[in-house]
Amino acid sequence: MRWIYLALIVVFGAALLIFLLQNREMVTISFLGFGVRAPLAVVVGAVYAIGGLTGGALFALLRRSYEGSQQRSAPGNAPRQSA
Repeated sequence: MRWIYLALIVVFGAALLIFLLQNREMVTISFLGFGVRAPLAVVVGAVYAIGGLTGGALFALLRRSYEGSQQRSAPGNAPRQSA
């Protein structure tokens, strides 16, 4: 199984390298009056990373909220009262 994971990492790395080499042209991104000029591959990578961080944070928030609601609704669990 370790070799399959290693093969997937190598394939993903090769695809990433090909993407970087083919998308070196400069693009301008504007948002709320701010403008950034960078290679397309850098912009896509930054957006992917930001999406991964925010998506992971949202998933963790939803999971924590769901688990909290399950603990409160379980029979025999009285709501805590703060002093």
